[in-house]
Amino acid sequence: MAERISHDVTPPKVGPDAHEELEQLLQTLHEHGVLRLANDVVGANTRIASVVVDGLGKESTLNAIQNLAVLGMMLSEIPPERFYRVAFALKEALDKVGQHRPDEHGGDAPGVSGAYRMLNDDELWRAVAPLVDGLKAFAERLDRPVDKPVSDYYGKPTSGP
Repeated sequence: MAERISHDVTPPKVGPDAHEELEQLLQTLHEHGVLRLANDVVGANTRIASVVVDGLGKESTLNAIQNLAVLGMMLSEIPPERFYRVAFALKEALDKVGQHRPDEHGGDAPGVSGAYRMLNDDELWRAVAPLVDGLKAFAERLDRPVDKPVSDYYGKPTSGP
């Protein structure tokens, strides 16, 4: 029978092992003050908790949190491509308004004949129509009373104050 020969080969060291990486991470955290910050936070745990609880107990903080939740609900309803279009259209409109100089475009009212020409300007009406539709929708929504935003959004009554 042939005899088996065993030969152990130690692989060459390619880089630091896990313990060396951990030591390096620990040293880097120390050098950048992260460990000191973590120790301070843990040491001040009760004081930090007190500040957080006091801050969360204020009506203004609760209002801010609820308002952010309402913004989140509203934004979740808007497809990203539509939000992109509206956001950048608004940006361009604000840029245009910011560049407006009354003396460059004539600050005088258009007069009767100018107003008549504006009434027949198809390009102007195509630009104004979405704004009028948006104002109508805005006014209709403002007229709708809302007791609790979550109830209105989900269509279910909620319990509590």
